[in-house]
This record gives sequence, C-alpha cells and structure tokens, in this order.
Amino acid sequence: MSRAAGTFTVTGGSEQTVREAPGEVKLTRVSGTQRFAGGIVGEGSVEWVFCYRPNRSARFVGFQRIEGSIDGRSGSLVLESTGDHEGGRSKGHWRVVTGSGTGDLAGIGGKGSFEAPGGSEVTYELDYQLS
Repeated sequence: MSRAAGTFTVTGGSEQTVREAPGEVKLTRVSGTQRFAGGIVGEGSVEWVFCYRPNRSARFVGFQRIEGSIDGRSGSLVLESTGDHEGGRSKGHWRVVTGSGTGDLAGIGGKGSFEAPGGSEVTYELDYQLS
C-alpha cells in the first residue's frame, strides 16, 4: 500500500439549510471546492450533508471528487467522506468508492483521513493501492 499526504486549500463553498425546527437537529447541505498539493495534486469538489446537534457540533457525510494526479498517476476518483465538526475544527475519514477511479487511477482502492484545525488549509493522508 502507498501513502499520499499533503494539504488542500478550501477555495470556495456554500451551505444551505435543509431542515431546521425547534427542538430538532439542523440539517444542511454543504458544497465546496478545493485545491490539492503534496501526494495528490489537482482540484476537488465535495457535497456533504451536515447534522448539527443542539450543542452546535455536527456530524457530516458526503462524497468528494478529485481530478488530478496521485503520486504522478493522472485521473479522477471519488471518496466517501465522513466526519465530525466542532468549534471550527473538522476531522474526517475517506474511503475510495470502488469503481470510481479513471485514467491511471482506474482500479484504485484505499482509505484515509483529513483534519482542518480552522481556516482554509487542511492536512490529509490517503493510503491506497492500484489493482
């Protein structure tokens, strides 16, 4: 298994409330774009659903698409993304969606993690294999 590590910068985003009512959790839809550097070089886009708890922390789930290269191999892939957000910080996990790799990344599999301490720069690691 190989490891790609580096940073990505959040380059844009929006959040729309899907459901909010007194005494209930708040659901939102979050869209974003990123620019990757390090082991992954390229552009990313993400669609998440956030579930905000009464204490304002949140759990999120979604899909993140990356187009570019991983350790010099060009193509695209989709990652299933899950995590938690609290106090401006986010931590999450990735799993490569089977069959989503294209180009030199066809057949890619793996999992990883990311951490955003606040602000637009996020660190990541992706452990992957190509079949």
